[in-house]
Amino acid sequence: MLEANLKQQLKQYLENLREPIELVASLGEGKKSDDTRELLNEIAELNDKVSASFEGNDARKPSFIIRRASDPQKWVRFAGLPLGHEFTSLVLALLWAGGHPPKVEQDVLDQIERLEGDFDFEMYFSLSCHNCPDVVQALTLMALYNPHINATLIEGGTYQDEVEERGVMAVPATFLNGEMFASGKMNVEEILAKVDSGAGAKAAEKIAGKTPFEVLIVGGGPAGASAAVYTARKGFSTGIAAERFGGQVLDTMGIENFISVPYTEGPKLSAALEQHVGEYDIDVMNLQTAERLIPASQPGGMHEVVLANGASLKARSLILTTGARWRNLGVPGEMDYRNKGVAYCPHCDGPLFKGKHVAVIGGGNSGVEAAIDLANIVGHVTLIEFDSKLRADQVLVDKLRSMKNVDILTSAATTEILGDGERVSGLEYKNRETNELHKVELQGVFIQIGLVPNTEWLKESGLELSKHGEIVTDARAATNLPGVFAAGDATNVPYKQIIISMGQGATAGLSAFDYLIRTEPADEIAQAEKVAQPA
Repeated sequence: MLEANLKQQLKQYLENLREPIELVASLGEGKKSDDTRELLNEIAELNDKVSASFEGNDARKPSFIIRRASDPQKWVRFAGLPLGHEFTSLVLALLWAGGHPPKVEQDVLDQIERLEGDFDFEMYFSLSCHNCPDVVQALTLMALYNPHINATLIEGGTYQDEVEERGVMAVPATFLNGEMFASGKMNVEEILAKVDSGAGAKAAEKIAGKTPFEVLIVGGGPAGASAAVYTARKGFSTGIAAERFGGQVLDTMGIENFISVPYTEGPKLSAALEQHVGEYDIDVMNLQTAERLIPASQPGGMHEVVLANGASLKARSLILTTGARWRNLGVPGEMDYRNKGVAYCPHCDGPLFKGKHVAVIGGGNSGVEAAIDLANIVGHVTLIEFDSKLRADQVLVDKLRSMKNVDILTSAATTEILGDGERVSGLEYKNRETNELHKVELQGVFIQIGLVPNTEWLKESGLELSKHGEIVTDARAATNLPGVFAAGDATNVPYKQIIISMGQGATAGLSAFDYLIRTEPADEIAQAEKVAQPA
């Protein structure tokens, strides 16, 4: 089952077990149950603290639970084999059940243990989904630390009938107590924020007590991480307020143009960024959404960022790195069938459309790459491009045209996504040359039409924005507001690339440093003037 090198790695990991753990399987007939038995036996043979039994009676077969022998009320269940992207999740589940401490802040563990009520989570994942492991690992951690939390993690390919019955058309898909809870990537803090009614108030209270920063970075993607490292290395007190650390990189699969690294994946790069930031005294405040910017009244004064939870952060210098998000198509049916056939991540959701007919909307690099990936999974792909020709790199276009189960439509404007009330059944498009309307019967639509900057919260701040909503910056990453800088995909700098965002983040960090050393703090000036006034 496990390759020799993978088995050796697992053996080394299991040396960290502090207590015995039990693997209890519920098996039926067939290859997948046989594979589950083989996997669990292999794991048990690697360490004498692991035992495997096959006497479970769960309705889902094959499935197995992982639990600590001394505390069997805390367990997590995998239905289907957690291999592929989920092998790390399996390893962590084994270690955490065996008493190895997770790399999570103690206050997060305390919050999990304090949760009251009964929480029965069911979560569907695919083995090719790079967004799923975060949810799998978060629910695993919660289940192993609170006996009132159950987590069943289900590999959708093994339970295709169940996926169809529950209308799961995008992963990760999480149900709580039988009802849809969330669709999409979440970490443990995000899940806790949804289930713990007092989490927001606690976070706001904690933030309210922070002293002003010399540099505050809003956004935690590559640009924000780069800026933070540069300002922290200069000795300035630095904070990062991020809606989710890692930003859109977390949703990126293969990265092949990050110079000096021939290939990596978004989640791996994001983890590396977080580790690098963690090497410095940088205050990272995750899950914080900025709602309003109140600029300083004079150079050297304090800028204020008001957060969605009501708290505020202040700093002498700001670096805005809020990034961008996938652009919506904006046609009837898109929002109605989101996660019901309308998807934005082919790597995550492609396996759910195996053998089906899907469309990809967008003829740039992202769209053509998505169509190529999907053509190897689904039955048929129709690529729809508004322009008269595809805009992707020629090597990608040539590859796409070589695939026999792909149709390419250019000069085609999608006008509506059609469905039966439950899921997508087709789409309508207009031929822009003849104005004729056409319908295509299909079961999925993947939208890949570019990005929208996350700058709506800045429109009333006095900050200059382009007609596209991008933050206008100069060669030093400075905005029109003194002491406010910006970097990354939220700005008007062309070519939205990770490596460019990092470079621009470094520029913004150095520019903030230059601003701070050349600008006297306004509060100190005011205090000096007050002292100088005659009595």
